[in-house]
Amino acid sequence: MNLADIIAAERIRVIDDAQSKKRSLERLSEILAEGTPYLSATEIFTALVAREKLGSTALGDGVAIPHGRLKGLDECVGAMIRLPEGVDFEAPDGKPVDILFGLLVPQDSTDVHLNILRGLAELFTEEDTLRAMRTADTDKALHEILIERDPMAQAG
Repeated sequence: MNLADIIAAERIRVIDDAQSKKRSLERLSEILAEGTPYLSATEIFTALVAREKLGSTALGDGVAIPHGRLKGLDECVGAMIRLPEGVDFEAPDGKPVDILFGLLVPQDSTDVHLNILRGLAELFTEEDTLRAMRTADTDKALHEILIERDPMAQAG
């Protein structure tokens, strides 16, 4: 499985109306709901917040991967937002988060879930990739960067 399988271009956005962790999770939930018409943004938001209560999903370097497992989901769904200014996400390095990749996986897909998280963590530790994402000026450009630098696709 690669990122192109789980994230459509329409679910990658530069947004400017999220100045807090809560609001960024709400916006991410709304976008994820567009890829899962059988789940509401509220259900998704609840799952993401529940996961955040276990510990911040911020990786550091301005990146977070809010994620959740949901009953009734039969495929993995992703969305990504970039914020013009970072928000406090309780990151281990204390830096504000400006790139969020939201991931929803079926309740029982532990291995798939971990493999996707591992691939995302690898992708988001590449300085060149983060720099390219932060300077991309359109949603389409962000999507192209994400897909062409996907380590899961490159692995085969």
